[in-house]
Amino acid sequence: MSFKRLVIFTTLLTFGLIMLGAYVRLSDAGLGCPDWPGCYGKLTPKMAAEHIADAVAEQGGEHGPVSMHKAWKEMVHRYIASFLGLLIIAIAVMAWKKREELGQSPTLATVLVGVVCLQGAFGAWTVTMLLKPAIVTGHLIGGMTVLGLLVWLWLRQTSPARTVAPVHDTRGLLWLARLGLVVVCAQIILGGWVSTNYAAVVCTDFPTCQGSYWPTMEFNHAFHMVRELGETPDGQILNVASLTAIHMTHRLGALVVTAVLLLLAARLWRNPGTKALAIKVVAVLALQVTMGIGNVVMHLPLWLAVAHNGGAALLLVTLILVNYRVDNHAVRGHGFTR
Repeated sequence: MSFKRLVIFTTLLTFGLIMLGAYVRLSDAGLGCPDWPGCYGKLTPKMAAEHIADAVAEQGGEHGPVSMHKAWKEMVHRYIASFLGLLIIAIAVMAWKKREELGQSPTLATVLVGVVCLQGAFGAWTVTMLLKPAIVTGHLIGGMTVLGLLVWLWLRQTSPARTVAPVHDTRGLLWLARLGLVVVCAQIILGGWVSTNYAAVVCTDFPTCQGSYWPTMEFNHAFHMVRELGETPDGQILNVASLTAIHMTHRLGALVVTAVLLLLAARLWRNPGTKALAIKVVAVLALQVTMGIGNVVMHLPLWLAVAHNGGAALLLVTLILVNYRVDNHAVRGHGFTR
């Protein structure tokens, strides 16, 4: 397999794994196997069937965190993640061996190995630390980071004719593209915080929340990082007002993202060479906003919640594409090459 095809395959697998991870988390299967890296010390849930049966009996049925089908969801996610790690190591090895042929520094591929190792550690801590919100959110950030770096690496393998759009005016556009990427990343983190704190269903109406445009909110515990799931730092139950603060912050963040990306799209539209990018930004943004609203009014159906995670990843990929093309043109416009 060529280096480019390996990068493309790994990127697509990473996108799929992010969707699968969201499915595992949203179907409450994150502790389907409450140890790591195996399942009760076994390679597969089938081998750990006796332990799983004991856990099911102890928790009084399969409605708890452990069951055979939840164990399989969790372990399939781990199997694919392990395979992904091996692919990224292979990418780094090929990047070093073929650095002269590719005409590229292997630094990005090497950084990817470090990031995926850290991501594996977050995956282990997610289980061993019993789904602490900060750890689970960190795991999501790690997955998105791996995807973003792979997309950038993929774009580096494409020809200049396909990646460098003829931008007539780059003044300010690059900084606006950077801002768009930053606000999207921040919104993804906020979305992860909503999901890991189970704050998505605290508001079931739109555009209001609990019948008000500004419902009762408490921020003092809502964004406290060092605490257990569903609790305040001092061990009290996290109240509805705190969950509402988390949810509403994500909604306000969506307004900021929408404003910035529409401004970016308008700027891209004014350049004939980047009109296609403007259409992509608006299309993905509209899809993501629609799914976000749908999750509220439809009370978070599993399929739509998973799709919303995929939409976030797709929005990230779109902004990386925009930044790569604008940045590539700006660098070449000043007489440099990549």
